[in-house]
Amino acid sequence: MKAVHYLLLIPFLVVTAISAQGRKIPVDTIITTKSKATINGTLINYTVQAGMQPVWDEKGEPIASLQYTYYTRDNVKDSASRPLLISFNGGPGSASVWMHLAYTGPRILKIDDEGYPVQPYGVNENPYSVLDETDIVYVNPVNTGYSRTIPETGKEVDRKKFFGINADIKYLAEWLNTFVTRNNRWRSPKYIIGESYGGTRVMGLSLALQNQQWMYLNGVIMVSPADYKVLREDGPVSGALNLPYYTAAAWHHQALPAALQQKDLNDILPEVEAYTINSVLPAIAKGGFISETERNTVAEKMAYYAGLTKKEILDQNLVVPTSYFWKNLLKDKSGYTVGRLDSRYLGVDRQISGDKPDYNAELTSWLHSFTPAINYYLQEELNFKTDIKYNMFGPVHPWDDSDDHTRDDLRQAMAQNPYLNVLVQSGYYDGATTYFNAKYTMWQVDPSGRMKDRFEFKGYRSGHMMYLRKEDLKNANDDIRAFIRKTQASGKSAKY
Repeated sequence: MKAVHYLLLIPFLVVTAISAQGRKIPVDTIITTKSKATINGTLINYTVQAGMQPVWDEKGEPIASLQYTYYTRDNVKDSASRPLLISFNGGPGSASVWMHLAYTGPRILKIDDEGYPVQPYGVNENPYSVLDETDIVYVNPVNTGYSRTIPETGKEVDRKKFFGINADIKYLAEWLNTFVTRNNRWRSPKYIIGESYGGTRVMGLSLALQNQQWMYLNGVIMVSPADYKVLREDGPVSGALNLPYYTAAAWHHQALPAALQQKDLNDILPEVEAYTINSVLPAIAKGGFISETERNTVAEKMAYYAGLTKKEILDQNLVVPTSYFWKNLLKDKSGYTVGRLDSRYLGVDRQISGDKPDYNAELTSWLHSFTPAINYYLQEELNFKTDIKYNMFGPVHPWDDSDDHTRDDLRQAMAQNPYLNVLVQSGYYDGATTYFNAKYTMWQVDPSGRMKDRFEFKGYRSGHMMYLRKEDLKNANDDIRAFIRKTQASGKSAKY
């Protein structure tokens, strides 16, 4: 349904108009629209704010402005008990478009039931959105979406204030304090959700919001989380944890031995996970000092689970790079490559042989449909008019990965706040931030295990953006909805 538009400019804010002299974007403004959608069979009336809100320095001067989209359900009797879901994507350098227009929001891009582009491009109602249960704000960090540094050229900007794990967490926590204050959401139960690098971001934000802004959360949701402590480090753990993903992707493409292929995926994965932890990880840890008997036994079993040959496993010392798997899983079967972020997608390379694909088949497919949809939606339906380019991926590098203590940040936040719970969601066919890596991260957050009953993991038969598949879109939103309902305090005291 076409929204009804009206423009609201907060009087005391500085607004920069678009002029013929150059492309400009407002530093601080709100454009409000009204719309409605049928969600879970109920007609929902809602209000949307497409706005810009500044990031200030220590002197109170704006050094950046973040673009956000804020959805609130209309006619809510008790706004104090209405949850607020704060949504980030990852990258780092990725806009919030992905979960905004394909997962939790009330509008969803036009794709087929498996997630492939459909022309003409555009958006439809999302019948599974969680807007019936919670208000939602989608935040674009600096240089993503329409968010920009001030000045926009970035030449006079101290990049260390924005582009690194700890800098990112610090300024976003401060920005969220302002947003919550402006929108009178201090009494609301609050949840933060982050996809990919956003998983690292929300782990860190959980403690930064709590200890620097005195803002306590009810939930942290990590979607296909990227854990730098595994992804960026070479060693037995990172080398071993990919095997269950290899099994899932090979099963999807019917590339496993018949004895495995005839089983359901959920019946196979626990077996492979156990073998990974109990046999593969110790074998890789032994390096060149492993016995030939054990090396051959493990390689044979890995090949059985991965859809590759024993020789391929042995030639790479039991550590098969994911890029090699994407290139070679189907080399002899069809010659196609499989996608990195979602291995259901197929690609065509210049030549069949090689160690890595020429391109990411899934990402090109997603950009195909997401880019026109978000530009159309913001400008035509939400009336946010600008000549500034919407950055699907923005210039945020070099990015400072050092001093990453986000796992322990989440542990401390949970320990200090008995209300705080965690939901992890992953697609089995994600080869970039694998589902078993996500499980491992979840296990490592709380080494004592004393808070493990406050963690929940959900897996889906799709990839990194598991919500692109219609069946998983419904299931994953239902899981968020159930998580929010389950973690409402409902008058219960925050104590152990």
